[in-house]
Amino acid sequence: MKILKTILSFILVFMLLLTGCKKSTAAEETIIKGSTSIVVDETILPIVEDQVAVFESKYKAKIKLIPLSEAECLNRLTSTSEKIVILARKLSVAENNVFLQKKITPRETAFATDGLALICNKNNKDSLLSVDDIVAFLNKKPSKIKGLVFDNPNSSTVNYLKNKAHLETLPTENVFSFKTNNQVIKYVAENEGMIGVIGINWLLQPNAETEKYSSKISILKIKEVNKSNYYYPTQDNIAGTDYPLARDLYIINCQGGKGLGMGFASFLAGEIGQRIVLKSGLVPKKMPGRKIRVKN
Repeated sequence: MKILKTILSFILVFMLLLTGCKKSTAAEETIIKGSTSIVVDETILPIVEDQVAVFESKYKAKIKLIPLSEAECLNRLTSTSEKIVILARKLSVAENNVFLQKKITPRETAFATDGLALICNKNNKDSLLSVDDIVAFLNKKPSKIKGLVFDNPNSSTVNYLKNKAHLETLPTENVFSFKTNNQVIKYVAENEGMIGVIGINWLLQPNAETEKYSSKISILKIKEVNKSNYYYPTQDNIAGTDYPLARDLYIINCQGGKGLGMGFASFLAGEIGQRIVLKSGLVPKKMPGRKIRVKN
């Protein structure tokens, strides 16, 4: 009987110690220390990976990135323990209300502007495209477009063009989707006449898979409705609001308290984070300052 009591006492003490350790670990997270996970729109993954690498090198923090489609990101944000998301848009009124009902006010911080890049096979003779052509094609009207290729049916690129065309759903005819941006680039490189829709970040910061096909694709110049000039999705054209398919990037923190979400958002919008955006080829929301030294 004494042995049994001793064993039970030992188990109780062990469980109390284990619980204490868990609380201690959870309490360790601050705005610059600890660990967390962030769901991120996979169309803007390269720039976020760059930011996380620098942030982790400066602070005792570990951030796990979970790249998903836009729809999957929002589903994880509202139904799982992940409470930080990076998207190519703000939350809608309905999405925002989900957190307000939980007495949590989402903090949305814009940190960059990127653009959708429309790519075609290198052998395509026509390198010009109008937003009118895109809208007409999506509404099943005569258009110079033969087919559009997306990375994912739930992607932010799909959502962006649906909004442009004022559609609830995309047409099924001559619209294709895969799982990744790499697959879109590969498909366009191997199939003439198809137009791929990807985040420009994937071309500005290509990975090994993308680089294999970069010489076989071209980026199209795009013209806005009722305008005469066509523009490439360059940093200057996006910053000058000339490129018609630009979009702002946001980190949305729904932690409801101080944690790495707040610290990382401040980093993204701060001097170092904005310099990383500028160097990547995207457009920072606040142009980093430049010190001028006068030498005799």
